[in-house]
Amino acid sequence: MKKDKRNFQKKDKKTNKKRDLKQQHLRSEGGKRGIKEQVELKCIYMNEEGKGVAKYSESDVIAPDFIKGETALVELTRRRGFYTGSVVKLIDASKVRVIPPCKYYEKCGGCQLQHMSYEGQSTYKQELIEQLMKKYSQVNPIFTAEKPIEYRNKSHATFGADKHGKVISGIYQEYTHRLTPVEKCMIQSPTADAIVQTIKNLMPSFKMRAYDENFGKGFLRHVMVRHGYTSSEVMVVLVVTDQKFPGKNNFVKALLKEHPEITTIILNVNDRDTSMVLGNVEKVIYGKGCIMDSLCGLNFSLSPKSFYQINPPQTERLYNKSIEMASLTGKETVIDAYSGIGTISLALAKKAKQVIGVEVNKDAVKDAKFNAKYNKIDNVQFVADDAGAFMVKLAEQKEKIDVVFMDPPRSGSDERFLASVAKLNPKRVVYISCNPFTQKRDLDYMVGRGYQVKEIQPVDMFPQTFHVENIVLLEKTLVKKKK
Repeated sequence: MKKDKRNFQKKDKKTNKKRDLKQQHLRSEGGKRGIKEQVELKCIYMNEEGKGVAKYSESDVIAPDFIKGETALVELTRRRGFYTGSVVKLIDASKVRVIPPCKYYEKCGGCQLQHMSYEGQSTYKQELIEQLMKKYSQVNPIFTAEKPIEYRNKSHATFGADKHGKVISGIYQEYTHRLTPVEKCMIQSPTADAIVQTIKNLMPSFKMRAYDENFGKGFLRHVMVRHGYTSSEVMVVLVVTDQKFPGKNNFVKALLKEHPEITTIILNVNDRDTSMVLGNVEKVIYGKGCIMDSLCGLNFSLSPKSFYQINPPQTERLYNKSIEMASLTGKETVIDAYSGIGTISLALAKKAKQVIGVEVNKDAVKDAKFNAKYNKIDNVQFVADDAGAFMVKLAEQKEKIDVVFMDPPRSGSDERFLASVAKLNPKRVVYISCNPFTQKRDLDYMVGRGYQVKEIQPVDMFPQTFHVENIVLLEKTLVKKKK
């Protein structure tokens, strides 16, 4: 549990004024229960969640908002085998420490690095990748974002009520289901923020109750907004518990009056006791039920459940670098595993002879086929199948595949999938990952199967957070035949 820790120093000297302000923005972890003592500690490094790590009595102390190289007075709480810490007072502050620009930062769990300058955040991510990948190859300088705020083209707000019954919308606090009211998120589209606030203000007059997850009652659970980066088309998804919506037409008119930029509104019904946001039943109540957007010179149709990277400018850099790594000449057959709605597959098609996109989600495959047809691309085939099983079949049929692109979920790829890649034996593998730690595990497996890491490129897709995307090029090593 996080609790605000504010330390107001009473010194008036100008040399201490800046540090005094910084002290007011330190967050803590663990609360008062179980605190043993306060000790002076130095942050040795920052872990994969952006938290500082220090040593105390040969044990690790993990503290949020503690930057590598800083010295601070830290309040300790004993956990199983380690300590959590709360920075109470900075003694030697980092040069990259800043006052978090977002007023919700101390309570909201959406961002973890706003207490660092963007340059400091980028250095942290660069060093994290270098430490993980040092045994393989040098790491290219990270692709930083030109716009490290207001970059998300998809936003999600949870609705609830405060203790007085007033409707609130916002984000859950980290590791909890306590809702923090948020009116403006600095990493989301301002358009999305405005739409969410309008919906919240309209609810009382339409007798719309926010969902109470403790009692399982209420109507509106979440609002998701997609904002086309190039098209400016806007999708609003109302996640509700019942598709019966009295006053629906008047609600739509009222919302469109305030936001004529909205191009489609969808009811998504989620009546289950689950932490999943979207349900399985959808009903379009305005517009065509999807929006169009452009990426890498291609057009894509996006539905509520479509996977689409949330930072378009950085996504283009990610995809272009990935394709460059593949060194395509126009003669290759390429597999895009985990192909989703076909974003990478269709971008690859301009450079390859043939692309096969493999995706287990049938709805995504349907969208991918539509996108291929819409973009008039005919050298791409989309298959609804498990990527690992599909590649094993190709290997057994002795099909020749030159390059495999893989972009798995955060959990990485399982050994069965990696074994299928090794069996297929492509010349090159381009591995895009949103979790470099599981990526490193998978690289160990591939290197043991005759592949060599040739290039590593980190990309900052998610400024203000600890997340970092990483691209790795693997090439099959040539085994010299004995004479």
